[in-house]
Amino acid sequence: MSPVACGIVGLAALFVLLLASLPVAFSMAVVGVAGFAAVVSPHAALAVLAVDFQDAFMNYGLSVIPLFVFMGQICFHSGISGKLFNAADRWFGALPGGLAMATVGACAAFGAICGSGPATAATMSAAALPEMRRCRYDGSLAAGVVAAAGGLGMLIPPSVVFIVYGILTEQSIGKLFIAGIVPGILVAVLFCLTIAIQCLLNPELAPRRSPATWREKFASLSGVAETLALFALVLGGMFAGWFTPTEGAAVGAAGSLAVAAFSGKLSRKMLAAALDDTLRTSCMVMVIVAGATVFGHFLAVTGIPMLMARWLAALPLPAWGVMVFVSIFYLVAGCFIDSLALVMLTVPIFYPVIVKMGYDPIWFGVLIVVVTQMGVITPPVGVNVYVVSGIDRSTPIQDIFRGAMPFLLSLAAAAVLILFFPSLATWLPGLS
Repeated sequence: MSPVACGIVGLAALFVLLLASLPVAFSMAVVGVAGFAAVVSPHAALAVLAVDFQDAFMNYGLSVIPLFVFMGQICFHSGISGKLFNAADRWFGALPGGLAMATVGACAAFGAICGSGPATAATMSAAALPEMRRCRYDGSLAAGVVAAAGGLGMLIPPSVVFIVYGILTEQSIGKLFIAGIVPGILVAVLFCLTIAIQCLLNPELAPRRSPATWREKFASLSGVAETLALFALVLGGMFAGWFTPTEGAAVGAAGSLAVAAFSGKLSRKMLAAALDDTLRTSCMVMVIVAGATVFGHFLAVTGIPMLMARWLAALPLPAWGVMVFVSIFYLVAGCFIDSLALVMLTVPIFYPVIVKMGYDPIWFGVLIVVVTQMGVITPPVGVNVYVVSGIDRSTPIQDIFRGAMPFLLSLAAAAVLILFFPSLATWLPGLS
C-alpha cells in the first residue's frame, strides 16, 4: 500500500474511532503509531511515540497552558465570575434582552482571564442562568446565550487554542493574543445585536427590567477592577515587550493568587480545588497535543499535507475563494470534532497553503478560531451546549441547540468581516 493510501486509511480510521467516542488524544496517538509503523517501521513508530510524548510534556512553550488555566481557576473559585455578571447586569440589564447581553459581557470578561470556552460556559451557567430564570427569560434563549457566549473564551486572550496554534506554526503567541482582542469584541457586539433583534421582534423572550441608578452602575465597577488589572498586566506586559507569554502567564497566575488573598477568598480548600481542576484540564490539553503530534508525523511521512497544499493551490479559484473553501471546511468539520483537536489535526495540512498564498499566519489563526467557535454550539459535538445542559437540567438539550442557532449568523458575519477586512486581526499586533 502506498504512503498516500495509508494516510487515507488512517484518516478514515481516526474518524471511526472519534465517532466511537474514544478520547481524541488516544485516537490520534493510536492511528499515528499504527500508520507510522505501516509506512516506515514498527521500531520507528515506537520511537516517535516516546519522543513526541516526552517533548510535549517537557516543552517549555507549553508551560504557558497550565499557568493560564491556573489563573482562570483561581479567579473562578474566588468568585470573580459573579462580580463580572453583576456589573454587566447593572449596565445592560434594562436594555431589550439586557440580562442576556450582560451574560455576553461577563463571558467576554471572564474569557480574558480563563482561556477556555467550555470553562467559561460552565462558569456563566452557574452565575447567569438562575438570574435569567428568575426574571422569566425564555429558557431556550437563556441557555443558548450562555453556550454561544462561552465560546468567547476561545477567542479573547489568553486562549488555549491560540497557544497551541502558535506552537504548531512557530508564530508569536503574544501577537496571536493581541490579534484576538478586536475580533473578540466584534463577536461580542454582534451577539448583543442578535439578542436585541430577537427581543425586539418577540418581547416575551425577555421581560424588560427597571434600569439601575448611575450610583449602582459605578459601584458595580469595583467588582471588575481586579479583572481589568490582571488583563492589563498580562496583555499589556506582553504588548510592551516586558515579558514573554510564558512569563506573562506566570505573572497572571501570581496576580490571581494575590487578588484572591486580598479579597479574603484564598483558603486551603479553594486552592486545592483550583489545583485539581488545573491539573485535569492541563493534562487533557497536553495529552491531546502529544497525540496530535504523533498523528502529524504520520501525516507528514504519507505526503498528504503537501498533496493537499498543491491541490488547493491549483484550484481555479482566486486566493480569497480558497480561503472561503478552507473556512467552510472548518465550519463543517467543527460540527464533528472538538475545536482544539481540529486545529491540531488540520493546521499542518492547511498552513503551508496559507503561507504559499501569501496570507498572514496571525490573521489565519484568528480566522480559524472564529470559524471553529461555531462548532461548540452545533450538533452533534456542540461541547458548550452539553456543558450548559449538564448544569441546567431544566432545559432540554434540543432547546439549548435551538437557542444557540441565531448566534451562528453572528459568528458567520464576523468570519466574513475578518476574511475581507484582515486589518481587524492584524492592526493591533502590527503596532507592537
